[in-house]
Amino acid sequence: MDMPQIDPKQRNILESAWAAFATYGFRKTSMDDIAKRAGMSRPAVYLHFKNKTAILKALIDAYYADTSEAVRSALTAEGPIESRILSAFEAQGGAAMEAMLSTPHGMETLEASLSTAADHIEAGEALLRAVYAEWLEEMDRAAAVRLPGPPAEVARAFCSAMKGVKHTSPDYAAYRAGVRQLALLVAAALVPR
Repeated sequence: MDMPQIDPKQRNILESAWAAFATYGFRKTSMDDIAKRAGMSRPAVYLHFKNKTAILKALIDAYYADTSEAVRSALTAEGPIESRILSAFEAQGGAAMEAMLSTPHGMETLEASLSTAADHIEAGEALLRAVYAEWLEEMDRAAAVRLPGPPAEVARAFCSAMKGVKHTSPDYAAYRAGVRQLALLVAAALVPR
């Protein structure tokens, strides 16, 4: 998982925690496991995060900060609308989704995220919706897309559909195929004829 610009020690802890969660699952991972992977003492980890739930929340925040920037970059790149939408949807899943769907405990970590950090997930999803809505508004003003509703509602539909692909994919290959199909459908609906 890429981390936005944060303290290097905290970044090391978050990356180590992500690897431990993917390997052992959120529930079975201890602060000791995270500290060992980070090459730090457990008390040193506690100087940065009060517990593994705080680490999980920081991971979620880092994921959404990084992902919203990647989505924005994909949408504002040069190229056909279809390519930009596909790149944005792929950026929204990225390495984190691959790890969730390809590691033994990825989905358990996702479920733990939903139950312990729902407010952080909702804030992150709101950030993604805002990025999509801003782009849709700009493209609508330029008459580059044909919107079937208000930009904020279309953006909400994008994010809801991406969640649907994530929750119905048995593995990462199916997820990628679903994302590609969704991008084709969205582009077909948006590109003026």
